[in-house]
Amino acid sequence: MAASEVQAPELRSPIKEKRKTGSSGFLVDSSLSNSVLSSGCLCLEGGLFLHPGQTKASKRLHLTTRPSFSPGRLPTFQTVRYGSKAVTRHRRVMHFERQKLMAVTEYIPPKPTINPRCLPPPPTPPQEETGLVRLLRREIAAVFRDNRMIAVCQHVALSAEDKLLLRHQLRKHKILMKIFPNQVLKPFLEESKYQNLLPLFVGHNLLLVSEEPKVKEMVRILKGIPFLPLLGGCIDDTILSRQGFINYSKLPSLALVQGELVGGLTFLTAQTYSMLQHQPRQLTALLDQYVKQQQEGDPAVPASGQPEPPDPVPDP
Repeated sequence: MAASEVQAPELRSPIKEKRKTGSSGFLVDSSLSNSVLSSGCLCLEGGLFLHPGQTKASKRLHLTTRPSFSPGRLPTFQTVRYGSKAVTRHRRVMHFERQKLMAVTEYIPPKPTINPRCLPPPPTPPQEETGLVRLLRREIAAVFRDNRMIAVCQHVALSAEDKLLLRHQLRKHKILMKIFPNQVLKPFLEESKYQNLLPLFVGHNLLLVSEEPKVKEMVRILKGIPFLPLLGGCIDDTILSRQGFINYSKLPSLALVQGELVGGLTFLTAQTYSMLQHQPRQLTALLDQYVKQQQEGDPAVPASGQPEPPDPVPDP
């Protein structure tokens, strides 16, 4: 036979070969059928041994045999088993012996000799005031210095429309609404003469201030907003409660009180003047009468101002 007529060895592919079923239930190629042992184990050319009981809970196993060095032979790739997925979300129970070991070797920290509550608190670093805090403090000082009426109300959640309407109604009477954070307002009150107002500042608060005490107008406006309670405040450095503001609003106006006072003082002055002028007027009237009698030739009137009694009639 010539050298050109020599036939090359046939290439065998494991995919085209007929499959057989082994005794252990695995699907194997015909080239691997001789690897089934009598013990039920499957031996592949790659040197791997699988037992049927070891692959029940496993995933799909892809086993690749070692490539053969013989010419014209391809490596075999075969799916051995398709099983259910392993559940790894459940925590595995620790063995009882290990539980005892972990309990025995658990770290127990030593108790401190001094209770931490008995120790002085660590010093806090001093906080520097920002420019905003200094600006707010100056504004608060100006509000308490320039206004005679300062009312404290509870700041509730008002809509933007209601808040704008309230500001407009108060501004018509020259009453301004001021809102300051308690972190800045409380330290100022503690150092000022208004420290007795501190119990009113709990939670969110707002201030209603005016240069003149417009208490009647403020109470009338707040009655229309019942969910904005008035807590208290001060007028002319006098602290008043909510009832004190209501009683103050019932007082007459200053102009009316001044008019009544001037009227009373004028009446007393007029009465005093009349009493002082009574005796001189009476004396003047008597003197005028005396002069007239002298001119008419009438008997003289005694100096006492009373006419002499008539002469008694003699008895018969």
